[in-house]
Amino acid sequence: MSAGSKSTAQLYRVESERLVALTRAVPERVGGEAHTAGLDLLTRVGAGSLSFFASAADFVTFLGEAIIGIGRLLIGKARLRRSDLMLAIEDCGPDALPIVALISFLIGLIIAFVGAVQLQRFGAAVYVADLVGIAMVREMGAIMTAILMSGRTGAAFAANLGTMQVGDEISALQTLGIPPMEFLVLPRIVALSLMMPLLTIFANIVGMLGGMLIAALMLDITPIAYYNQTIGAVAMNDWASRPRQGILIPGRLWRSSVAGGACAAGVAPRLSAPPPPRPWYCASY
Repeated sequence: MSAGSKSTAQLYRVESERLVALTRAVPERVGGEAHTAGLDLLTRVGAGSLSFFASAADFVTFLGEAIIGIGRLLIGKARLRRSDLMLAIEDCGPDALPIVALISFLIGLIIAFVGAVQLQRFGAAVYVADLVGIAMVREMGAIMTAILMSGRTGAAFAANLGTMQVGDEISALQTLGIPPMEFLVLPRIVALSLMMPLLTIFANIVGMLGGMLIAALMLDITPIAYYNQTIGAVAMNDWASRPRQGILIPGRLWRSSVAGGACAAGVAPRLSAPPPPRPWYCASY
């Protein structure tokens, strides 16, 4: 082995020893985990109850501020930018169409396939159009759209607002006299409340198209016959009066709760996820 190789190997050994000594420099905190695990049942129940009431108080405060912000919006005094509202509408609407279309199409396929297997035994295969249409319009379309928007857009809202909370951007807005509820939360609630009905209608139609595909391939039902059967089974009352997707007040409140819950998780610190465990090198601090 040459002298250069020996010096390089010796340098690597010295560096590795220095790193090992650095990792052992901070002693492990004694009794940290054991103290948490050793709490009795009554103490854990009390701590959980206090945390629950604190989170409930934060949510009630957030809900009150949201109602006040919506009221100020209705009378034209809310401080929000139209550009932020348009960006939120784009995020909640056109950008969500692909995933909503994919899931709704698969749901329509599954409902039609399961129904076709059973209806064929009774010679009532044509009623698969009724099954898919009523199932999508009354329940499945609205439920799947809400789940997708909660997981996709709601999580994005919570992460965005949570990042701003950690970076003290929300505190900076309050220092400037700008209400964070009206400037940040209200555009997202309005955007999701406006886009959810349109996405639900889109999901219903795509789900019916998935059922039409199964009917054409498995049951030899023509698209015209499937369309006529669906029109006769699904009434306008099914589109407009359902509590989760209708244009009435219960549907609007249900859609607003999806956006409100996501924004509350980002703004209110106690309503968000718990912090990650502390790393080993912070154990003594």
